[in-house]
Amino acid sequence: MFESYAEVEVLNALASGEEALEFLRLNTTDVVLLDLRMPGLSGLDVLRSLKSQQSKVRVLILTSFELDEDIYQAVSAGADGYLLKNTPDEEIIKAVRIVLTGKRHIPDRVAAKLAERMMRTQLTARELEVLELMVKGLTNRQLARVLEVSVHTIRNHVDSILRKLDVSDRTEASTTAIQQGLIRLPD
Repeated sequence: MFESYAEVEVLNALASGEEALEFLRLNTTDVVLLDLRMPGLSGLDVLRSLKSQQSKVRVLILTSFELDEDIYQAVSAGADGYLLKNTPDEEIIKAVRIVLTGKRHIPDRVAAKLAERMMRTQLTARELEVLELMVKGLTNRQLARVLEVSVHTIRNHVDSILRKLDVSDRTEASTTAIQQGLIRLPD
């Protein structure tokens, strides 16, 4: 796709997060198009590593994943843009040009999902742990045993999760958690 645009030079296409970090360590690059799901280090891990190294490279996420949590995590980690792989070629080139100027590029549809995610009250680490076990089908009594707390404490966590996710029951909480990318099912 990029060959038809004279101002764009593709330096490399890499298969893993580790390869990307090594390449970027050795080569000056203006913009990286980064997928979230890659073998080894995830795109999010690569992004965080680049930002922690104070790298000047601009990072544009190009992925097939548009879950609220994926978008939120990428933008929070410092992504300069977020595009879906079904984005038309012209829009991808436009996004590259925009992030090169130091601005962010987040299409309206993605921005709406990001806004929804940011409006939700953040679940605590413990609530995420309880939610993950709820998705696996554990009862309150089983949760209490696994987490070594009282059933009363588990009920409080479950009530808080339901309120924060704005759902009415455990099943809806589990479904919402999966749909929004809060909990990932094993491959």
